[in-house]
Amino acid sequence: MREYTVAEVSRMAGVSVRALHHYDAIGLLRPARTTAAGYRLYDDASLRRLQSILLLRELEFPLRQIAAMLNAPAFDQQEALSQQIHLLELRQAHTARLIALAKRLQKGEDDTMNTDFTPFDKTEQQRYAAEVRERWGDTAAYAEFEERQQAAAPGAMEQAGNALMALLTDLGGCRADGPESAAAQAKVAALQAHITAHYYTCTDEILQGLGQMYTADERMRKNIDAAGGEGTAAFAGQAIEAYCAARRAAKG
Repeated sequence: MREYTVAEVSRMAGVSVRALHHYDAIGLLRPARTTAAGYRLYDDASLRRLQSILLLRELEFPLRQIAAMLNAPAFDQQEALSQQIHLLELRQAHTARLIALAKRLQKGEDDTMNTDFTPFDKTEQQRYAAEVRERWGDTAAYAEFEERQQAAAPGAMEQAGNALMALLTDLGGCRADGPESAAAQAKVAALQAHITAHYYTCTDEILQGLGQMYTADERMRKNIDAAGGEGTAAFAGQAIEAYCAARRAAKG
């Protein structure tokens, strides 16, 4: 598997090294791994995520909203790409109208009695962009996470992240018992409690979405498997699914 240094990614993507460091600091683009010497290394999954980030930046989404969208438990890459394509098409049509107006003005075809300002109207773009934000990014869970992140002591969120990965590793250690075993289910309950204590209120619905993301998100799956061994992410997803199903059944 090919790995890329920060300098290589910077050259390929046209993004400054400083920006990449910032993306790492805010949890937008983590390196696939960090060497013992502290060097960030990125893999192909990292580059694909960076493409998504840059595409959303081109569409004028703030970094905070991009992070919320890409980190949303239910984020679907294909659906998001369809939305991004539509936004780009709206922008393309808007630009075409502006060019047509500029050409008419150049030829003197417009006069003050028939001044046309409709080419400047971006209402449709703004409306659709708001729908995209609502679909992925404007969640109460992310707002809560942001508040906790800002209030956390230095290093606290990193410690919470390490503890979270340790819980997933422990969960992977229950593979021989099966995803519905008491041991695995206890680990899932501990995982949910940890997320609630350190990140945001982890409802059963959010937890189920996270379980699906652990296997659907290639970068996350690799990180979890690297910590707990091959198959840990998939097993965690199965155990979480069983946990949530049992909770739904218990509620009637």
